[in-house]
Amino acid sequence: MYEDLRKAIENSSRIVFFGGAGVSTESGIPDFRSETGIYNTRSEYGRSPEEIISLPFFDSNPGVFFDYYFKNLIYPDAAPNAAHLALARLEERGKLSAVVTQNIDGLHQKAGSKNVIEVHGSVLRNYCMRCGAFHDLAYVTDPSNCKEKVPLCRECKGTIKPDVVLYQESLDPEVLARATDEISKADTLIVGGTSLAVYPAAGLLQYFRSGNIILINKSETSLDSRADLVVRDSIGAALSAAVQKLRETQA
Repeated sequence: MYEDLRKAIENSSRIVFFGGAGVSTESGIPDFRSETGIYNTRSEYGRSPEEIISLPFFDSNPGVFFDYYFKNLIYPDAAPNAAHLALARLEERGKLSAVVTQNIDGLHQKAGSKNVIEVHGSVLRNYCMRCGAFHDLAYVTDPSNCKEKVPLCRECKGTIKPDVVLYQESLDPEVLARATDEISKADTLIVGGTSLAVYPAAGLLQYFRSGNIILINKSETSLDSRADLVVRDSIGAALSAAVQKLRETQA
């Protein structure tokens, strides 16, 4: 299994990795869409996670939004795992041209990846809705900068919004264009840690034109029947093993 993955990587020159929440769970960041996450949210807030982190809810109930957001989507101490590190090494070797991620935690960049396309934005970027001033994560999570749990701009005291795409909010067309371009030019597409149920991001895979599709996921997805290789294992274990063997064979 790992040998087939290594061979596919070795024979590729322009790999794109498309990843979802399963990449970050290996760094201890839980998937809020899991059964446990949904149950806990309904128990505490009486609503689904999708409702709370939607744009209409943010606009009408920012205090509740940020209470949930800070508790469930912010993990400042999380560290890159084996998958993040393996992908960064592949980019260093000139094998991987881009990471297209649905995650918002910034761990790919922390691991050393350079060309990371964040289709759902990042918790590390935050902007005032009134004047547009930028604020980092440390600022918005500091209670002294918040009023009733809502972070306020240091410049004008306007409400700060995370640079995260909320439910019922459109994806950035420039980001989509970058992702589409990279996927369309790839000779191998590695898809990992995603159920491919979140649209429109999952729809980006239709732009892959030709080459190998490799799927690394512990459960079945809608892409299984199209994949040239399916690996039912931890993303970190699979990628790190394949990259290590690649290094050994090319040393």
